[in-house]
Order: sequence, then C-alpha cells, then structure tokens
Amino acid sequence: QVQLKESGGGLVQAGGSLRLSCSASGRTTIIYAMAWFRQAPGKDREFVAAISSSGSTTIYADSVKGRFTISRDNAENTAYLQMNSLEPEDTAVYYCGVRYGTRWHAPTDYRSWGQGTQVTVSS
Repeated sequence: QVQLKESGGGLVQAGGSLRLSCSASGRTTIIYAMAWFRQAPGKDREFVAAISSSGSTTIYADSVKGRFTISRDNAENTAYLQMNSLEPEDTAVYYCGVRYGTRWHAPTDYRSWGQGTQVTVSS
C-alpha cells in the first residue's frame, strides 16, 4: 500500500504561481502512474493532470492546459504540479492519487489519496 501526502497549497492572487508536491511512502518499489485532481466545495472531484510511471506521458484537463505542468522524480518518490497564471476558478482542494485502473480521467481508477492541500486564488 502506498501512502501519499500533498503539500504546497496556499493563498495566492490571480496571475500568481504555486508548486504542489505529492510525496509517496510505503510500497514505493512499484512505480505507478499518478494524477492530480481537485475538488471545490459542492462539486465533484475533477481531473487536473496525470503522468505515466516513467514520466514520458503527461495529460492535462483543457482548463489547465498551458498553465499547469505535472512532473515526477521517481528517485525521490515525489510528483509535482507547477501551477502558473492561476485563476479564481482554480480554487479547490488538490489531491494526488496513484492509478490502479486504466482510465486517466476517472477518480474511481485511483487510490491512496492524500489528505489534500488547499489552493485559494483571490481576484
């Protein structure tokens, strides 16, 4: 079982940047594809970005394409989400997960969610 912990969230003005980290512990000898999702109050968990186990493939939601970059460092068991040009609509709790299923965008295909990190973007 892999345990994940997200960090790096905070309060930022529109147009600003944040870098989120997702640190993995536990059974990290098996390298999984990972993804970031986010959930705003009253809304479903939404796909943001995903990265393959090797890091060679990345996928983004249309709403963040060109502004966010997902990356990973397998030696450090950590995934990152660089968020630039942040907008108030990006305000949410951001979660990372490891993919156990086959679908990139479906939260039900991910497990080992962390506790999340709050991102708040003021206008």
